[in-house]
Amino acid sequence: MKFDNCLIASDYDGTLYNKEGVITPQVIEKIKYFIANGGRFTVSTGRSYQGFHAYDSSYINAPVLLANGGTGFDYEKNELAFCVTLGEEIFDALRDIAKTFPACAIEMYSYYNSFVINDNETSKFHFDIQKIDYSVIDDPSEADVPWQKVMIYSADESVKIQEYLKANYPHVHFLPTTGTYIEILQQGVDKGTGLLRLADSLNIPHDKVFAVGDGSNDVEMLTAAKLGFVPCNGSKEALAVADRVVRSNDEGAVAHVIEILDEIF
Repeated sequence: MKFDNCLIASDYDGTLYNKEGVITPQVIEKIKYFIANGGRFTVSTGRSYQGFHAYDSSYINAPVLLANGGTGFDYEKNELAFCVTLGEEIFDALRDIAKTFPACAIEMYSYYNSFVINDNETSKFHFDIQKIDYSVIDDPSEADVPWQKVMIYSADESVKIQEYLKANYPHVHFLPTTGTYIEILQQGVDKGTGLLRLADSLNIPHDKVFAVGDGSNDVEMLTAAKLGFVPCNGSKEALAVADRVVRSNDEGAVAHVIEILDEIF
């Protein structure tokens, strides 16, 4: 079939759905066409297992990449495809951050439970929009481990916290994300390594792996793929590494990707 052994991974927020938070019928129809012709389609998102509620077997037929590539979860089988986690090795760093920057909120995401040190209005809102229940704790040792990821929020001190981590905890791998959040992941984890790990688990050759995303946290995924597609309204970081620029997410970016691949294959 035309798309046998082809994999497309799409970022979720700002790429797969439009500004109303809707995946349009046009996009879903194109994805179904891709799948019907042998393709594998999945979502790659920064959201944790608890925070991703958009799985639909009618247009996702591969394990979903969660936590910015650290976790692959097979929703059809209801099991992990792979996971790269965090735990006690960053306890001291988190304690130091909480002490040095007492206004920041520190969110910890295990698989089935979530926790926060210094619950503030932003973290409450963050958990609420993800539809995640959580517990307030005083020390990271009180949280279930391992974690998919850790997120730190401080409206006014994000840059200072990043500089502090670089200077004092160089082994801690982090990236800045939307809304001045800082996301801590295990060393070597990003959407690019997650994408290739997923492809290997599905026996899909790397030269048939494609990605579409709009954000700075999509850069590694876009560069790891054979072709990286970026919506024309994507971030400057994503656009800088794009192999092809496609229509905006409001105009069916993912549908445009499949139209291009339809021509290629």
